Amino acid sequence: MSKRIAIVTRERQAEAIRIASGLLLLGDEAEVFVPGTLFQEDDATVAQLKICAEFDLPVYSSHPEAPEALRLSPDELAQKLSTFERILPILP
Repeated sequence: MSKRIAIVTRERQAEAIRIASGLLLLGDEAEVFVPGTLFQEDDATVAQLKICAEFDLPVYSSHPEAPEALRLSPDELAQKLSTFERILPILP
């Protein structure tokens, strides 16, 4: 039975996207949330963000300077998170 899983992180963004991609391959629904920070521009994160586009994996940030297509207000982010069955925090 598939589950809706939110993955929340600030610092380990590439790892969070890899986890979400694996969950998609297992048949679960997954989305990645990066609250209050911009997406990192290191090689690993940039490569994983490209994979997000290929897999239609939603990735969101609440940072005001995040790209508009990927940006949610803090209220929208909280509302969206409340719809998931599981929330997986990826801590530093």
